[in-house]
This record gives sequence, C-alpha cells and structure tokens, in this order.
Amino acid sequence: MSVVNAEIIAIGNELLIGDVQDTNTAWLCARITGLGGVVRRATLIPDDRQIIAETLHAALARGTQLILTCGGLGPTDDDMTLASLAYALGLPLLESPEALAMLTESFQRFYRAGYTHNPDLTPERRKMAMLPAGGQPLANPVGAAPGVLLRHAGSVIVCFPGVPEELIGIFEGALGPLLRDLFGTGCYDEWVVEVRTGDESQLAPAVNRLQRDHPGVYVKSRARPYGATPRLKITLCARGDDCREVSRLLQAARQDLGAAVSALGIEIISG
Repeated sequence: MSVVNAEIIAIGNELLIGDVQDTNTAWLCARITGLGGVVRRATLIPDDRQIIAETLHAALARGTQLILTCGGLGPTDDDMTLASLAYALGLPLLESPEALAMLTESFQRFYRAGYTHNPDLTPERRKMAMLPAGGQPLANPVGAAPGVLLRHAGSVIVCFPGVPEELIGIFEGALGPLLRDLFGTGCYDEWVVEVRTGDESQLAPAVNRLQRDHPGVYVKSRARPYGATPRLKITLCARGDDCREVSRLLQAARQDLGAAVSALGIEIISG
C-alpha cells in the first residue's frame, strides 16, 4: 500500500505571538487522515521570506508528496507566502489572468452585497493575483484570495488563505479533483474503546502487546488527569487501499484488545 505523506506549514506572526489560535492544522490533519493519508509534520512559522523558503526546501528535500501552507495570501505587505514560494523555487511571480478574473468576480459580488465600498481592483487587490509561474489558482467561494496549486519536483504544493472558512471552502470545493487523483480509494477508520481504569500505566502492557501483534493498526491509550472517575479511552486506527481490509485489521485488534484488558482485570465500558 502506498500512503500519501503530507506536511502542513501554518504561516503568520499572529500565530506565534498567540493572538490567533491555529485551528487550520488540526482540521487539515483530520481531513488528510480521513482520506487515507498521513501527516508527517506540522510547523508554525512567521511571515518571513527566508524562513518560509527554508521550510519549503526542507519539506521538498524529505520527498513530501503533499505540502499544504495556510496563511499569507492576502493584500498586505506581510502576506508574503506566494512571493516566498516563488523565491524558494527560483520562479518568477506573475499576474495570473485566471486569478484576476476570480478576484474581479469576488469583489463585484462583495460590492453588490454591500460588503465593500467599491468593486475596483486596486493594486492591493491585484497583488492577490500574483502567483509563482506554473501556479494554478483555486477558486475561493467565501473570501477573495484564491488558493494556489503548484507541482514541483514530484511534490504537490497547495497554498490556502489563513481564514478557516476560506480554507475549508477551497479544500472541499476546488481542490476536490486533486484529492481524488492523489488519494484514490484510500481508506482510514478508527475505533474507540472505553475501559474502566484511571491509570494508564495499568493499561500499558495490553497496549504495548497489541501494537506488537498488530503492526498494521495504530494503538493509543488516551491519558487524562487522575481522578475519581476511572475511565480511559483506547483508540485503534488503520488505513489502507481496501476498506474491507481496514475493517478486518481493526476487528482482529479489537478482539485481542478485549482479551488483553480482561486478563488485566479491566472492564470494557463501551466500544
């Protein structure tokens, strides 16, 4: 089974000073995992051309198949993701007619709705149509800045705006064909088992044994603060090309988990 590996790069000074919480990374991790891929690394970095370029170079050097960036596509000078991407890859930054058409339509729509005082494409708005050569704009159904898709050296790079609603709109809309092509019929599933103990160390022998006996299943006990309510969760996760095979792996692991925790005198509450 060939699993698509991905990295997420969240860009923005506001993330690193704690002014804005990065929810995009968690959302993307869940979606990539659900498609059968695996996120190998997620990084928070500032609006800094050199750091953005270094981070992209490192992801490419690792042979990452799918690189997702969030943030820095807007109209202000500190929105420098696309310029930094062009710099990193030695590509010219060019105005995209397709992106310009998307922006024209968006600002006309905003103007008609009364969201902006004029529909004109000012220099600041046109900035959002400047893409690295070869970049394909992705329609933004919520905001203004298009996303960008660029293929380079065997990797696919996708740049999203930082506004979560815009990122989700692009991911679930314009990015759909790429995702179907990249992930195909990849399948991911997880089962959650709740047990009656508040001590993760008591569970450890069963969890460790299960992981050794079922290498195709990721087994993780979920620690929580010690307290009067003795309940912990164990997550069983598997991915593959065939959903029936994934289900078979999980069923076998779940059966062995039941026997292993029972041998430790631990009751299964649910799952």
